[in-house]
Amino acid sequence: MQHDGTYICDSCGEQIVVPIDPSEGEQQQYTEDCPVCCHPNVIRVSLGSAGNVIIDCCSE
Repeated sequence: MQHDGTYICDSCGEQIVVPIDPSEGEQQQYTEDCPVCCHPNVIRVSLGSAGNVIIDCCSE
């Protein structure tokens, strides 16, 4: 089952929607270029036991 989450690009301030795959674990981290400004962002995803998703973003 796949969900969507959002983060705010650290560089341009745009809200970005990303797919979240719970099968990848409760704690996930990856680098993704912003689709708006191409700035690389480190994305950290935490999945809670109640199904809530927390996404944190910072510049690479």
